Amino acid sequence: MLQDFSSATLQEARPSVVATERLTLRRPTLADVRTISRLANDRRIAENTRRLPHPYSQDDAVAFVRATAEFGSDSVFLIEHDTTPVGMVGIDCSTPDAELGFWLGVEHWGRGFATEAARGAIDFFFEEFDGDHLHAGARVTNPASRNVLEKCGFQWSGVKLHRFLALGSSTPVDCFRLSRGVWSSLKSWSSARRMR
Repeated sequence: MLQDFSSATLQEARPSVVATERLTLRRPTLADVRTISRLANDRRIAENTRRLPHPYSQDDAVAFVRATAEFGSDSVFLIEHDTTPVGMVGIDCSTPDAELGFWLGVEHWGRGFATEAARGAIDFFFEEFDGDHLHAGARVTNPASRNVLEKCGFQWSGVKLHRFLALGSSTPVDCFRLSRGVWSSLKSWSSARRMR
């Protein structure tokens, strides 16, 4: 059962913030509930995200924000572009296989935000946590998410069946893995390239 948090308690918590070139990644608060529910309430998003129900209500968003606060998750972020929320990115560290997940509101697709937000979250993970690997997955019918993962250096590791809440069934998912060493090499290469 979720602990009953007051709005003031959640909003006063200091959010973790990660800044990228165009985006700010910060902990979601109850003030974001209406926007989160509006963005997430699209079947196209839910069908490609394992844990999102559809329809996605404000009550779902409240439960999500409260759970994030209750468990002290410092690796779940609301993605903002020019102070406008555009989606979510996070790393589930509740199992030994830390897993990256992300989604964007449909009106924000195709602008490079998912790749930029994923890179910010990956940086945060490898700087703040001891894990040597990060995992991720994308439905085999979702080439855009697979493309984001490949741009971030993830390497394909096989296909598994995963249950999707909105579908009410399992579906094939391409699984990916990113090592700390590969991420470090990619960052070094990217920095050297920018200096030229």
